[in-house]
Amino acid sequence: MYIVENARIFTGEKFVDQVIAISNGKVSFILPSDLTNYKVIEGKGKILAPGFIDVHTHTDGWLLKNPAFNLKTQQGYTTEVLMADGISYAPVNGQTWKEWIYYLKSLNGLDSDNYTGWESVADYMRLLDRKTCMNTAAHVPYANVRTICHGWSPDKPGFEATKNMQALIQEGLSHGAVGLSTGLEYVAECFSSTEEIINACRAFSGTKYLYVTHIRYPLGLVEGLMEAVEIGRAANVPVHISHLKCTDPGLTEKVLNYIDRVAVHEVDFSFDVYPYAASSTMLHYLLPYEIWSAGPLAAKSKLLDPAIQEKFSLLLARENLDAAYIAWGASSNTALSGINLSEYIRHANQPAALALSELLIEENFSVLLVFRKGNDDLVAPFVAHKTSMIGSDGIYFPGANVHPRMYGSSAKILGDYRRRLKVLDLETALKKLSTYPARRFGLKGRGVIEEGSAADLVLFDPVAIQDHASYDDSCRLPSGIEWVFVNGVPVVMAGEALSSLEQKTAGCFIQAQH
Repeated sequence: MYIVENARIFTGEKFVDQVIAISNGKVSFILPSDLTNYKVIEGKGKILAPGFIDVHTHTDGWLLKNPAFNLKTQQGYTTEVLMADGISYAPVNGQTWKEWIYYLKSLNGLDSDNYTGWESVADYMRLLDRKTCMNTAAHVPYANVRTICHGWSPDKPGFEATKNMQALIQEGLSHGAVGLSTGLEYVAECFSSTEEIINACRAFSGTKYLYVTHIRYPLGLVEGLMEAVEIGRAANVPVHISHLKCTDPGLTEKVLNYIDRVAVHEVDFSFDVYPYAASSTMLHYLLPYEIWSAGPLAAKSKLLDPAIQEKFSLLLARENLDAAYIAWGASSNTALSGINLSEYIRHANQPAALALSELLIEENFSVLLVFRKGNDDLVAPFVAHKTSMIGSDGIYFPGANVHPRMYGSSAKILGDYRRRLKVLDLETALKKLSTYPARRFGLKGRGVIEEGSAADLVLFDPVAIQDHASYDDSCRLPSGIEWVFVNGVPVVMAGEALSSLEQKTAGCFIQAQH
């Protein structure tokens, strides 16, 4: 049990000077008469804020493998929203689970021997509930639903498959999911038409459950946004765009004008953004969609087909391969780390499509890339926008030089974007990291500090907080974050993570309440 005194408390609405007690996982502004068993934390010069909520993250597998996943808590995060982009480890059945573990290896880290028989979203989240250092929430990932009900086929789902998908989506929502996620460039869902996604969203028409989407980027950024808004309008559901940003000032103006003049008037609209220009994804994301028509496990045998190679070559010609760096490969060949794809192709002395196809075969389709391009400052208009919140989109592999967003997003917002760029004041920054996500995703009792609220808390120094992760040295944690509580359990103390059984099991599955 703890007392925090002399800190400025951000309640979720305003700053107050107040002493609080932390007991039985809850916050109280009424101090107990007997303080004998309470530890006093001196907060002078510090800010006590609601714990940060990462609304777009890829820690689904890592939290299962490593309950003390403290590299996130040391950044002030207390809750992870999982199963983004329409792809995850649940729901699955006896035919699809191996395919998903294979496909997601370079994103989420599980191996076949980690599978214990789970099927539904609820099954998977029970594996994390009170078994990890962080709270978790979940989407219903659309591609998982589609493959259970329709297989891996690129064909349009029929009436029966559509009804089955709607029922499976409703089941996931009834078990506490925050909404439906899609990633319209990933396996299976890349074949989905606008009409198909509208039909899927009709499973929760008229509710506050979210349609959360990695938009169809090949259409163009504005055009992809327009499709997402059309889906939300036609299905009568709120729309949330994942990792929305660009670094072309002219296109930025068009995107934000479209949001302000159209999107927010057509649907209940929001988006998340991470505070970096660079991006990161799996190498097989660059492959032509046809490779996935029989599922991930069949893709390797199709990869060297001349028709696939021709299409892959055309797609690669559109990419800046000088900016695409290898961050991790399944063979743990550290010699590859930090090499850009152009350099790799030159060394292989082969056509680009063939060289990268053979790399995928050698690495069993598991290669992670970081695209180092753009000026981070150009993301500022998206960070500052009134409908935005923060999601790291972090991808982790131990020891790998992954995108620095995995280690620095929250502190970059509170440090760089607040102090240097001055695009956010402290109150707005904290709302985007905690209060706004909690309200938008239906996480009741989170994102606030009030009487009886869950004691998810972060105590930090507003002057000292700063990110340190870079593209050449990404695995560096921020400074300035001193204490972090998850459900009243201290998981970070004096900037250092704790790892007893109590800390490892502090987090719970938060069921959305819309």
